[in-house]
Amino acid sequence: FANISLEAHHRRSREEAIMQFGYFTLSDNRYPGNPRSAEDFLKDIYAEALWAEKVGLNSAWIGEHHFNLLGVNASPLAMLAQLAGATTRLRLAPAVTLLPVHHPLHVAEEWATLDLLSGGRVDFAAGRGYDRKEYEPFQAPFDDSAELFAEGLEIVWRAWTEPGKWSHKGRFYEFNDVEIRPRPAQQPLRPYVACFSRPSMELAAKNDWNVIYAPFAAAMVYGSLADAVRVYRETCEQGFKRPMRRAMCSYFVHIASTPEEEQYGKEALVRYFQDALIAAFPSSSGEKVPPTYKYFVDIVNILRDMRPEKLTDKSILCGSPQHIVDTLKQVEAAGVAEVILYFNYGQKPHALVKEQMERFMREIAPHFSA
Repeated sequence: FANISLEAHHRRSREEAIMQFGYFTLSDNRYPGNPRSAEDFLKDIYAEALWAEKVGLNSAWIGEHHFNLLGVNASPLAMLAQLAGATTRLRLAPAVTLLPVHHPLHVAEEWATLDLLSGGRVDFAAGRGYDRKEYEPFQAPFDDSAELFAEGLEIVWRAWTEPGKWSHKGRFYEFNDVEIRPRPAQQPLRPYVACFSRPSMELAAKNDWNVIYAPFAAAMVYGSLADAVRVYRETCEQGFKRPMRRAMCSYFVHIASTPEEEQYGKEALVRYFQDALIAAFPSSSGEKVPPTYKYFVDIVNILRDMRPEKLTDKSILCGSPQHIVDTLKQVEAAGVAEVILYFNYGQKPHALVKEQMERFMREIAPHFSA
């Protein structure tokens, strides 16, 4: 494992010079009259992740959602563990671990084990989610999600970096004299923080962690994705006197050769926003929204009125290969190290998703080769 991990480290170092691309899904399947079962969709996602390695994508980012609210994959770890044994190069990432509904010590143990057995191929990412209905059955306090998440991720990080036994006494967790084994193959296995809000970005900067943005949310909070990366960089460099870590982002993507194909890609995204996503977001419609989620009310109001013609490059890469290349060149210039691509949103057929993945790697990715 040491040799595999060292080889992976050297490969990763070479790749840092160019922007990478990955496969991303939230397993959205909540659509009126949807004939596709959750079970069939999970099998499609697994096949698409295998296809990601075959066509040359760098990584697979598999979302976590519970109770058939937005997505239908409740266990990214199980799917990624299966993928670890079926692939040799693909990096393996949750998108993201809904940390507040799990005990952080258990999270640390499981993901360290996967990193070890995969030869150091895990990119661990965590977030606090946005759906009260995913918290309540687990008896996790949604109103305290920001504080619960921060304490939980601190515990995960310490579990991977403390040299011996250690103890913790916080607001939500308390334990004495624990030591987490096995250790991750990567030293360190540095987390990615999902940054829908400025406090999440500041938490990452403070702790020397990586960040991952959703461009449409970054545009709402910061003005643009480029501004979000700039603020992260400045917070790291000026506030904490160290260079920023890795910044990534996700993007919906649909490659189109005709106006009709472009319209299809945009209509699928509007369907995703309005049929699958809005119901999962905190809103002002009769729900008490914690202060740390107030910005979601604005997002919901925008998405309710979204139309295909209103979509911009702040949310979707949709159009000709050259148009997508031009947009991604701007993303690269902003300092983003990897873009994970949401191919299978909005009930797209599995065969079309695979075709789009292959086409992206054939027509677009070579523009970002060394």
